[in-house]
Amino acid sequence: MPKYYEFKVCGYYLYYTASCVIEAMHVHASDRKLTEAGSAKFFVKSNGDTTVERQGKLTEREIRKIRAFIKEHYKEMYLKWLEIADTGFYGEK
Repeated sequence: MPKYYEFKVCGYYLYYTASCVIEAMHVHASDRKLTEAGSAKFFVKSNGDTTVERQGKLTEREIRKIRAFIKEHYKEMYLKWLEIADTGFYGEK
C-alpha cells in the first residue's frame, strides 16, 4: 500500500490502496499493520479540508491533528495520489 509519507503522524501512517483509487482522493490513517480494521478514513476536498468518513480507533485529538496535517500538506499528497489514481478531490465530478 502506498504511503503518503514514510513517517507517522500522531502514531499513524497515512496511506491509500491501489484498490480504492476509484473513489475521490482520501487518506487512511492506520497503525504499522496498514489494515483498514480500526483505521480512519478522510476524504480530501480541493481546498484541503477533510470529511471524516470513518474515525476508526483514533481519538478526537488525533483526528484533529491529522486533519490539520492533511490541510497543510494536501497538495503534495495529491501529487502522490495521482501516481496511481485518476480521480480528483472529494466533491468534484
